[in-house]
Amino acid sequence: MQGTTRSRQADPFRLLLVEDDSELVELLCAALRDEGYTVDVALDGQRGLHLGLTRPYDVVVIDRGLPALDGLDLLVRLRSRAVRARALILTALGTVHDRIDGLDAGADDYLVKPFDLDELSARLRALCRRALELTDVLRIGAGQLDVGQREAVLPDGARVPLSSREFALLRVLATHPDTVHTRTSLRRTVFRDAAAPSIVDTYVYYLRAKLGRTVVRTVKGLGYRLGEL
Repeated sequence: MQGTTRSRQADPFRLLLVEDDSELVELLCAALRDEGYTVDVALDGQRGLHLGLTRPYDVVVIDRGLPALDGLDLLVRLRSRAVRARALILTALGTVHDRIDGLDAGADDYLVKPFDLDELSARLRALCRRALELTDVLRIGAGQLDVGQREAVLPDGARVPLSSREFALLRVLATHPDTVHTRTSLRRTVFRDAAAPSIVDTYVYYLRAKLGRTVVRTVKGLGYRLGEL
């Protein structure tokens, strides 16, 4: 499998794999991480739904025949909650009718098992390129987050550069603007290498100092959600 590069973002592509075949999961995780993807795994549809709604992903790879929640039902629920990550259905169901069902449910691509790893790799690279095009700009009230430039764009057009962690935190909030993010989930998603329990509060303070206090809203007793510029 060939390497994956990001011309406009330094962070690895984030991929969610929802698959209940443990041997296939092990194989795919090794191959995808070797290419540079950050991979999270869900072994059933309910876990996949939870991760898809609470963490930002560039691409999701979903098996159709999942425990707890069918893969197509999972995708429909993600799309109904405005999750915009590119989606590839990976399944043994390969009739024309099956493919149509998958695409109608919100999939961007459909690959039938057994498959070739090189073909999967190429399809994921194509989806990641489309994901970059999709997420160039995220709305923050009357302002924007310019993903390519890692800058906040104020309503008057002024641009404010962000550090890598400030950008990562604001991108998570802006990707899921209606979600209340707990400190634990933000530490796990944005600050994986940080030991300090207060790291999330520290970077919320930094963002507010740069962009104004309304950019991040505090939800008392729960965590944070996106505000506005």
